[in-house]
Amino acid sequence: MRIYTYLICIIILLQSCKNKDQQRVEIQEFKRPNIVYIMADDHAEQAISAYGHVISQLAPTPNIDRIANEGALFRNNFCTNSICGPSRAVVLTGKFSHINGFRMNGNRFDGSQQTFPKLLQNAGYNTAVIGKWHLHGLPEGFDYWNILNDQGNYYNPTFIKQGSNGKVADTLDIAGYTTDIITDEGIRYLKRIKDDNQPFMLMLQHKAPHRNWMPALRHVNKYDSIQFPLPDTYFMAHEGSLGSKDQQQTIYKDMYEGHDLKMTKEKGSTELAWNPWTNDFKRMTPEQRDACDKAYLPKNDAFHEANLSGRALAEWKGQRYLQEYLATIASVDEGVGTVLDFLEEYGLAENTIVIYTTDQGFYLGEKGWFDKRYMYEESLAMPLLVKYPGHIKAGSEISALTQNLDFAETFLDYAGVEIPSDMQGKSLRPLLEQTIEDDDFRDSVYYHYYDYPAFHMVKKHYGVRTSRYKLMHFYDDIDTWELYDLEEDPNEIHNQINNPEYDNIEVQLRNKLAELQKQYQVTDQEFEQAPKQQVEKAYKQFERLRGHTGTAYDPINDKDYTP
Repeated sequence: MRIYTYLICIIILLQSCKNKDQQRVEIQEFKRPNIVYIMADDHAEQAISAYGHVISQLAPTPNIDRIANEGALFRNNFCTNSICGPSRAVVLTGKFSHINGFRMNGNRFDGSQQTFPKLLQNAGYNTAVIGKWHLHGLPEGFDYWNILNDQGNYYNPTFIKQGSNGKVADTLDIAGYTTDIITDEGIRYLKRIKDDNQPFMLMLQHKAPHRNWMPALRHVNKYDSIQFPLPDTYFMAHEGSLGSKDQQQTIYKDMYEGHDLKMTKEKGSTELAWNPWTNDFKRMTPEQRDACDKAYLPKNDAFHEANLSGRALAEWKGQRYLQEYLATIASVDEGVGTVLDFLEEYGLAENTIVIYTTDQGFYLGEKGWFDKRYMYEESLAMPLLVKYPGHIKAGSEISALTQNLDFAETFLDYAGVEIPSDMQGKSLRPLLEQTIEDDDFRDSVYYHYYDYPAFHMVKKHYGVRTSRYKLMHFYDDIDTWELYDLEEDPNEIHNQINNPEYDNIEVQLRNKLAELQKQYQVTDQEFEQAPKQQVEKAYKQFERLRGHTGTAYDPINDKDYTP
């Protein structure tokens, strides 16, 4: 009996040693993936051809589409706060704006707080950020960084580069086109790091296609012959939506003819029309400006000859906007192709997760608008495409409700790094690897926009979106609710808040909203109102700019007017 017991103990001990050896082998065999995170600025889902929108079929993005074709495309990915800096802060921290402290542009990001690059760096990753930072202060948690000064310029931009001691910044102007420069700098980083026995995480962040949509010279005339379809809601009365009444981001009322649309004062002239922000053009060399002027002159002269007014002029402005915006994206798509080709050429593609996204959605004429900020679908939705060969099924689509809040946890999950309990998102890995059903991931998302009174004068608002419904509350100097049935009304035209048929839905949405605010630690502090004098001052300030836009169009009364 003793011998039998002894043998059993020996077997258990040997099996235990075997299990430990097996665990060591598994740890050694686990090869942490590289991560290449490519973020554009203001790239609308409608302008990525993988999403199938009509506009993008006329201006395809074949290289960005490669990521979807070789990986996954997200159909319902949303931002938490539709504006540049706050979205980037959410991505870095995995926390909502009210938790990470960066609620609106102009805030200063607290770089000392926990971020996913810091956690990856501590776990042995080489981390880098190149391109647009836009969070004020210098990046922390990166082994290498080279960032645009503030928003950056399209031509001959100023970069702030990590100094020799890792902290002191070297500021230098770089000749060329910003999208190309950022791509080239990303490739240089990859060449330096590719042979190191260390995983890397690169955040390659483009300025394009942010306003004022300046294409590379090789693309200035790319879409001149294309007639893009304007959205059905291009001329919209915004009935039932008080939150939309006072905004200042309507194409045919608020765009600057010179700065945004590159229109000239008169036939035969290259002098731009209303252009309050001259620095973007002054950054160009005489040779660049001359080439640009020559490219625009024939089409601007044709515009003057047409002598358009009223609805026709408003439609022409929409066309010119789309041509400029989509031509600017062409260089981004080329840059994505350059990165993908490099990873394949140097044998890095198989063990590299590639992500393409943007900081929020953007309006391409829907509701008559450009810009973002609102919780309506076009600015709420963030394109997201991810590939990781052997781990993500090629050509898959994910319909789960996801957010930029989830990115940090996803990267940490794939890197084998413990996810901090105070992050507020969820790893997307189970969705990407199809180990859970899309419907089981999340039943609703929360949104909160704070930047008011400010440029474009979009009211503060917050809300909840489920797979079918959306409830929003606009507050501050107004107090109004909007409810939309996205299945019956995908363009969000008919506010159902006063429709008794939706009373039960409204109750459910209000309860869900309260539940999410409790879950995400939203306090009463987040609903503070701006002083009345501050709001009045802002309206006067921005009306002065708005009043110089030349002829505007009133679609309700079908007439031009001078603001």
